[in-house]
Amino acid sequence: MDLTPYVDNLRQELAVAADAGGDDARALAERLTAPLESATRLTLLNALSAAMGEVTRELAPGSVDVRLRGLDPEFVVTPPPASEPFQETQEPVAAPAALAPPPADADDAMARINFRLPAHLKARAENAAAAEGLSVNAWLVRAVSTALDGGRHASPPGRGKDSGSRGFTGWVR
Repeated sequence: MDLTPYVDNLRQELAVAADAGGDDARALAERLTAPLESATRLTLLNALSAAMGEVTRELAPGSVDVRLRGLDPEFVVTPPPASEPFQETQEPVAAPAALAPPPADADDAMARINFRLPAHLKARAENAAAAEGLSVNAWLVRAVSTALDGGRHASPPGRGKDSGSRGFTGWVR
């Protein structure tokens, strides 16, 4: 970025202001503009550096650096790393694998956690659970179990084929 036009503009504005003060003021302004050029450039560099610091804070983890090349600043922009977008597969969803019973040493005690998901992931989890005929909780339990057990599916509590319980659906009078 060339600072010369900005320094020249400041010099012209100072000359216009000095014209209003008469010949003595004009002569003083001409004597002061040459020594003030380096101070003006330094002040502009400080302002640009502060501005790029604010931009960097908003751009984090990306950044914008100001580097001095000769008398003029140069901006180096480092964009934040782009995360790879999730690719939806167009393949049909396979039927869910047979659910394995929970391990024999599994404790029936339940623990509650708060789990926050971005809205788009929540909607996808709900759709996946509905497609498999499970509640979101049961689907998440199975997903966590599968992830932790190296790919083996575990059944949600009380839903395994060996759990001994028989479920009924419908209504009665």
